Amino acid sequence: MNRAQWLGAATLLCGALAIASAPWALHAPWLNFAFKPLATLAVIGYAWGRGEGAVRGWVLVGLIFSLAGDIALLWPKEGFLPGLVAFLLAHLAYLVAFTRVAKFAARPLCFVVYALVASGILWQLWPGVPGGLRIPVIAYVVCPAAMAAQAAVVWRGAAPRGGVLALGGALFVASDALLATNKFMTPLPAASLWILTTYWAAQWCIASWLGRRA
Repeated sequence: MNRAQWLGAATLLCGALAIASAPWALHAPWLNFAFKPLATLAVIGYAWGRGEGAVRGWVLVGLIFSLAGDIALLWPKEGFLPGLVAFLLAHLAYLVAFTRVAKFAARPLCFVVYALVASGILWQLWPGVPGGLRIPVIAYVVCPAAMAAQAAVVWRGAAPRGGVLALGGALFVASDALLATNKFMTPLPAASLWILTTYWAAQWCIASWLGRRA
């Protein structure tokens, strides 16, 4: 196995153990504390050996902020707002990375589609969002949507590996929508399975967008 394969296996193993920590599975919170950050660290290790220049740097910044968000959300109540801010910054870092390859909103239709998606998510969530969190939640829904839309712009511009990047953006929006639904609308069955699987798949896709080094 090469380095990427080892790190892929590590991400899968650590992610599976973190998911299995949930009450509907092994009900072992310590697994989440130990392996959730390790799964994201494995993705960071994968991205570290790929790409070059400012694009690579901004993707790594996004992954590091994601790791900070993962750690904050180990405490779901106390860490929710810090985690929200960390992931907001992660999405902004990814957005900057993507604009190094394609001009921001160069394909307006991509942004129209994700604006409709974001509006639908907010419309569903709004009744359950506490007043003090409404502005942060609006900002958080808008940022992933903009990130995913710009990922689609990169793809539509026929950039190398643009398809995997667009998939990563879409998976991130799906993961965030599932997380928000579970928190503000109704508890989802086996929520961590769907939220974390789409989350790490999204991060792996974004890291994979970075080209292999010679």
